[in-house]
Amino acid sequence: MAPHLDAARKLAWILLKSLLRFTFMFVNNCVAIPSYCLYLIVLQPLRLLDAPTFWYIEGVMFRWLLAMVASWGWCAGYTVTEWGDDVRPMSEEEAMVIVNHQATGDVCTLMMCLQDKGTVVRKMMWLMDHVFKYTNFGVVSLIHGDFFIRQGKAYREKQLVYLKEHLEKYYYSRDRKWIVLFPEGGFLRKRRETSQAFAKKNDLPHLTHVTLPRLGATQVILKILGPQQENGILGTEGSPPSQSNKPKGIQWVIDMTIAYPNARPIDIQTWIFGYRDPTVTHVHYRTYAIKDVPVENKALTDWLYQRFVEKEKLLDHFYKTGTFPPLEGQKETVSRDMIPDNAWLVFVQTFAFASGYLWYSILHHVYCWFF
Repeated sequence: MAPHLDAARKLAWILLKSLLRFTFMFVNNCVAIPSYCLYLIVLQPLRLLDAPTFWYIEGVMFRWLLAMVASWGWCAGYTVTEWGDDVRPMSEEEAMVIVNHQATGDVCTLMMCLQDKGTVVRKMMWLMDHVFKYTNFGVVSLIHGDFFIRQGKAYREKQLVYLKEHLEKYYYSRDRKWIVLFPEGGFLRKRRETSQAFAKKNDLPHLTHVTLPRLGATQVILKILGPQQENGILGTEGSPPSQSNKPKGIQWVIDMTIAYPNARPIDIQTWIFGYRDPTVTHVHYRTYAIKDVPVENKALTDWLYQRFVEKEKLLDHFYKTGTFPPLEGQKETVSRDMIPDNAWLVFVQTFAFASGYLWYSILHHVYCWFF
């Protein structure tokens, strides 16, 4: 009888905690996201007069919103340990970030582990599946200038044209530095079988922990944003930059590999409700100077495939040992716990609720004044 009673108590606690977390996050979204939108509506005159300052302010608020999402996982015990190269020195340089994709929680993990990478979060552009456009965070990403890509053969060519136009119009005009994409084009569990069949048919490596990447978006990004591009880059929205402010283009490719203990990825539902036991997500970084990345399509294809073969080996080693292997030239692995600043997270949440109250009061007075 006692074991059943203990199990019932544990289940009741999990349900209560999940309900409380969901309620808090629902209210958090209801005050933070509308406040972000209203601030930017009020600041539209500044966008016309001084676009760089407007996008600076937008980026700061965007970072705060991502910090709120990170705090949801942090307070549930979902932490991050980082391995490999230190990418913080590259935070002010332009970079393309390629990440393996296992579940919806991957995005939340990135929102957490990039918080301490200088100005990266406020100056980054995301490439994500178009379904995210219809989530609660979709309107924020639309305003920020992220790109939503539609998957499927029927849309592929047209989407790459849209991506090219999007980068030319928004990337430099909004002072973006890092662009993040998931080259696999979908979750591991959904693409693995198709990827393995394609690999077998084309005599390519058989992968289990990752899938073969799709190449279109990577090729477009390197073609438009790579350092070899001399023309066609916009400065402030709609106008070309001066020669002195001409961007250098992408200087680095940062290869991020996300690993979950026992290969059990965290999804967004777990991140929100917190019903899973505290979990450490492991993120491995490897960096490549852009001069070492080939430009020609065939060579770039082989290079990108090789990166995912390396990811396969990294993940295989991690799942067997619980650690990533040491970098080349190192004798032992070095890891770093990513620890968010609790005072900073409390400040961000407090500002969100204070902003919600402020805008409610303003709109309430406006409504009473008219009616």
